[in-house]
Amino acid sequence: MGKISPMPLPLFQQIKAELRARILDGSYSVHERLPSEAALTESFGVSRITVRQALSELQKDGLVFKINGKGTFVSKPRASLDVSRLRGFGEAMSSLGYETFSRVLDIRDMADKADIQQQLSLPGKSLVKRIRRLRYLNRAPVSVDVSWFAPGVGDRVAQADLEGRDILSILENDCHLHLGKARLNIEALLCDDELAHLLKTEEGSPALHIERIICDTDGAPVLYENLYYRGDAFRYSLNIERQSDEHDKHESTWSENHDARS
Repeated sequence: MGKISPMPLPLFQQIKAELRARILDGSYSVHERLPSEAALTESFGVSRITVRQALSELQKDGLVFKINGKGTFVSKPRASLDVSRLRGFGEAMSSLGYETFSRVLDIRDMADKADIQQQLSLPGKSLVKRIRRLRYLNRAPVSVDVSWFAPGVGDRVAQADLEGRDILSILENDCHLHLGKARLNIEALLCDDELAHLLKTEEGSPALHIERIICDTDGAPVLYENLYYRGDAFRYSLNIERQSDEHDKHESTWSENHDARS
């Protein structure tokens, strides 16, 4: 690391940005101890107070933790996931500076899934396509995504780059669909053996399950998903506004119409 040059950005923020980049690109691995305050002070050519301020900011962001008498260590990634916005996982995480990619576990066509057919408003015995992916954040597995599609849409999605792209982007850009609203159910659960193995955690450890139906702008469902996140991978945020009674009536009507089609 070279000396930080004077810039409009305060010195502690420059140091924070440099250390943050090294944490996110893996130069400092999870639970690795960072150089001491004295070493950082000498390396960056700044005061110890400036280094402490940068480390304090990194700790507030959840990127490092301190152990008295032992030093500062790299935290396990715990990004903030805003579930109130309809965005793909990669889209949301890359905007925060995290590295993401996916591994396709399997792609299957299935006809004996009456509950899935109902969620997608398909006639009974219709084929549905299931795509299972393991999602990675900074090279660590953090979620298992199980996505279901009507066959025509599913075939297009299956041909796309599922390791590097978000499914929502594929639906919009490859399938030319106009996505509108999503409905979510969120619950806590415990990892079974298979889920624990994929997420590299212990069986019985906590996970968050998000069930999601995504509809186009006409209200027709185009994607049904079950997302399983490691319980220690994220903190979840919501932006909630107080709405008028008239808005609540409109939302209730939308829900009733969707339930009637299901």
